[in-house]
Amino acid sequence: MKRVLTALLVIFVLGFAIVLYAFKEDRPRLRSGDVIFQTSMSRQCHAVRLATHSVFSHCGMILKKGDKDYVLEAVQPVKITPLDEWISHGEGKKYVVRRLKNADNILTPDVLKKMEAEGKQMLGKSYDGYFEWSDDQIYCSELVWKIYKRAAGIEVGKLQQMKDFDLSSEPVKQIIRERYGDKLPENETVISPQSIYESSLFVTVMSKYGKK
Repeated sequence: MKRVLTALLVIFVLGFAIVLYAFKEDRPRLRSGDVIFQTSMSRQCHAVRLATHSVFSHCGMILKKGDKDYVLEAVQPVKITPLDEWISHGEGKKYVVRRLKNADNILTPDVLKKMEAEGKQMLGKSYDGYFEWSDDQIYCSELVWKIYKRAAGIEVGKLQQMKDFDLSSEPVKQIIRERYGDKLPENETVISPQSIYESSLFVTVMSKYGKK
């Protein structure tokens, strides 16, 4: 009887371990420097998606601390958020992770240290709802772009101007009226989550949106 119980216990433990392993493998093996995207549901985020013709309205950069994953993100304020918490803020907990091609050679330990240092200089800064290109306040894609540019010398995404976006829908017009009145800074330099997502320098390593 003891042998039977021992055998059943071993089978149970092995089965439980397999389930845990499968669950773990369902998540990406992330690296510092990976960029993660999601769909947020605020009114502003809806307007961002309309203006940029994108499903994405928020992005951040992965920072690994030992075996734990975090996201450096520009919200209110710029902060470092545990990955699971970050994922829970997105619509349907969906997200996409993009990684720099040839990251092993480009994102060396020294470069990653510089990227983390650049990010930490931004911690505590207020979120920039006016999408200005100064460092006084920071928005999400601006944070990612500037870290890559300043620490790695890489431009991850095409810079645009306000006037390049689709400003024709009513939700976008309403946000513009509230923020700028009749003085929209059409020539302001901006970078959108979609522009970073579309960068040919990245490859998708995980998508919870299905094929992307």
